[in-house]
Amino acid sequence: MTPSGGWNTCSIFWWVVGGVAGIAAYLMAYQATTALAALMLGAALAVFVGLAMTRLFCSGSGSSSESEDREAPLADTASIASEAAKTAPKVAKSETPKAPAAPTPAAGLETGTPDYDGDGAVEGENEGTRPNALSAARDGKPDNLKEIKGIGPKLEKLCNSMGFYHFDQIAAWTDDEVAWVNANLQGFKGRVSRDNWVEQAKILAAGGETEFSKRVEDGDVY
Repeated sequence: MTPSGGWNTCSIFWWVVGGVAGIAAYLMAYQATTALAALMLGAALAVFVGLAMTRLFCSGSGSSSESEDREAPLADTASIASEAAKTAPKVAKSETPKAPAAPTPAAGLETGTPDYDGDGAVEGENEGTRPNALSAARDGKPDNLKEIKGIGPKLEKLCNSMGFYHFDQIAAWTDDEVAWVNANLQGFKGRVSRDNWVEQAKILAAGGETEFSKRVEDGDVY
């Protein structure tokens, strides 16, 4: 029996060699001794050669088999790990956290439009409340709005186109109405508050004069 517990090509080969060596020894000893002694010598030599050569040269086969048996589980483990790696979800690459986007400014802020009515929301042309307007000047005689400092010929035409012809109209504007006009004077936004139209209009509507209105009447301005 071979060390691996079974016959294989290597062990058969060396047992045949051992048998041949035993026969040769028997023939050589037969001439010098009795047949029984020669037979025992040949058998002993055959067994010795078979065992010795099988253990010396064929143990690798058994070892190889045992090695394969030992390596098989490892190969299976590696295969399972490889398949698991293929099916496992891929981990997303680490990325530098992005800074939160800047909040979008309220409507109108991007163009610098103020909150004319002070309600906390920039509403563009919807600021405040539209004042009462006239379709035409009373009796066809508009006041000279240019007597209000800050209203020139171009702005006077704009006010008339919006339905504002008289000092008493402007003098009666509430804060909400001032806010609306400020937001809707295209090209002149904010001028009502900036130049104090309402205060000047109250004086002029009551029949009074301002230093600026005197200069306009004297023709020193326009």
